[in-house]
Amino acid sequence: MRAWLALVALTATPALAQAPASAAGATTAMTETPCTPPRNADQDWPALCHYRDANHAVDKPPRAVLIGDSITEFWLPTAPALFADGIVDRGVSGQTSTQIMARFYQDVVRLNPHVVQIMCGTNDVAGNTGPSSPEDYANAVLAMIDMARANNIAVVLGSILPAGAFTWRPGYRPAAQIVALNAWLRDLAKQRGLVYADYYSAMADPAGAMKPGLSADGVHPNAAGYALMEPIARAAIAEAEQHAGAR
Repeated sequence: MRAWLALVALTATPALAQAPASAAGATTAMTETPCTPPRNADQDWPALCHYRDANHAVDKPPRAVLIGDSITEFWLPTAPALFADGIVDRGVSGQTSTQIMARFYQDVVRLNPHVVQIMCGTNDVAGNTGPSSPEDYANAVLAMIDMARANNIAVVLGSILPAGAFTWRPGYRPAAQIVALNAWLRDLAKQRGLVYADYYSAMADPAGAMKPGLSADGVHPNAAGYALMEPIARAAIAEAEQHAGAR
């Protein structure tokens, strides 16, 4: 893993390299239009096609990119006000940290934002891509941080939202694991000089579940939940911008 992270650090340089062109006369699976026709989930495990066209349409560096899972993806259609000021949504429903890491260069670094918020972990705890370890989660988060900082992108670490159960994983009781991962994220932010967006404390009940009225399923925020999250996100992005300007 250390060797892989070293490779990431070497390849993620502030001067973004142009992608190589398809070779004329070659017959291969490489094409300038890999998402036509649409690829299925087995062929596109990281969901690289999800935002490919939207990324090409971005004509100037965003103020911030929010990358994550369904909690991030559903934020834009549920509460769009946050995204009216140069803030871009790059969430993909169902994804784990490793999947998000695999598309991080395309969906964040190539856009050259001032700030990125990384918010993931719910689906790691739920095992959406199978069993994983806290170390697997840490490796993915650290790799994304390293890619961002190698490209002068300020980082906000978003807490995992509270959940007392998962509707799609009967029998799971994730609250304690979420608390443990959030403690690690908070400590990491302090150690690395990053910003920690603490949504959890504002949204958790004493048992570690989502407070009543903030979600229909106990995991995904509703309009009231996102209304509680928005000022936390705005403050975190502004703080990250200040940190970036002080360097």
